[in-house]
Amino acid sequence: MKIKTGIQTGAALMLLLMGMLPAANAHADENTSLPVYLDGHPLSFETPPVIEDGYSLVPLRAIFEAEGAKVSWDENTRTVTATKNDIVFTYRIGDKTALKNKDQLEMPIAGKIMNGSTMIPLRLISETLGNLVKWHEYSRTITISSSNEYETKIEYGVNLRDAPNTSAQVLRMLPKSENIHVIREVDANWLEVQTKDKSIGFLSAGSQYTDYANLAPADKKADELLAFGAKYLGTPYEFGATSGQTKTFDCSSFVQYVFKQALSIDLPRVSYNQALKGTEVPIDELRKGDVLFFDARGLDIGHVGIYAGDGRILHTYSKEQGVHYEDFDDKWKKRFATARRMF
Repeated sequence: MKIKTGIQTGAALMLLLMGMLPAANAHADENTSLPVYLDGHPLSFETPPVIEDGYSLVPLRAIFEAEGAKVSWDENTRTVTATKNDIVFTYRIGDKTALKNKDQLEMPIAGKIMNGSTMIPLRLISETLGNLVKWHEYSRTITISSSNEYETKIEYGVNLRDAPNTSAQVLRMLPKSENIHVIREVDANWLEVQTKDKSIGFLSAGSQYTDYANLAPADKKADELLAFGAKYLGTPYEFGATSGQTKTFDCSSFVQYVFKQALSIDLPRVSYNQALKGTEVPIDELRKGDVLFFDARGLDIGHVGIYAGDGRILHTYSKEQGVHYEDFDDKWKKRFATARRMF
């Protein structure tokens, strides 16, 4: 993914959100789990997020790795390190400060180990990665959005609300021709969206208000594909992995498997045959779900991954990382061979 700008905006937002958490949770409430959505998809955790002393604590590893960061743990110093491109986040358990590269980040409460997971205040997610983070009081859920793409256009002025119902507070009116990003479909009547001024709210899913209905079929398929693929984050890499099983993958067996299981699309087993399917797409017209092919091992096409949107690839080639997200950066663009659209 592209490293986001507007980190200060995200940090300010989180300071506000933390103050909005209910007073009833002023003391530790470790039995109250908080559903978390990353880019519209629910995350699953071995140790679920909780509210403690009025602050949301979330598992560092699960969220950072879902965004393509590499996380390591030093037992001797009880320090966790997350690396994403040129960002290095470092935190020692029990401290009330963390480091983003050389910049010190103040924490409202210290992180802690819970059931074997490093739990940190949610605010650090926005301060470290520049994500937009929103606490929803109505449902006691957390939304994290990493998108910088605004693909949906407002066709008719519509209210942006703080909950998906017509009695909820109106945040502002979204005027015709403004572009927004649809994070997810809440239900048949409401969309959760992100605006360019870094707000998250809800608007009517009525087709008269946006052009989302025209974009939704392919976009929904891509979301289904990527959500299914993300279930296998961390699955070990094995060159020549057997098709149809999920204990290990190589790059092309992973792509073949998720397309078949998520969308019932049959692809060949190896990458250079997969590259003969679908329709070729220029690199500057990529959309989520497109399949990217690269040179590798002396072959014109020897590696394959799935474009995850926002400048990211979902793929596997490393025994250390297994299935993971990674930036579609200059390193990969130099090796880029072609992209194919399969749906």
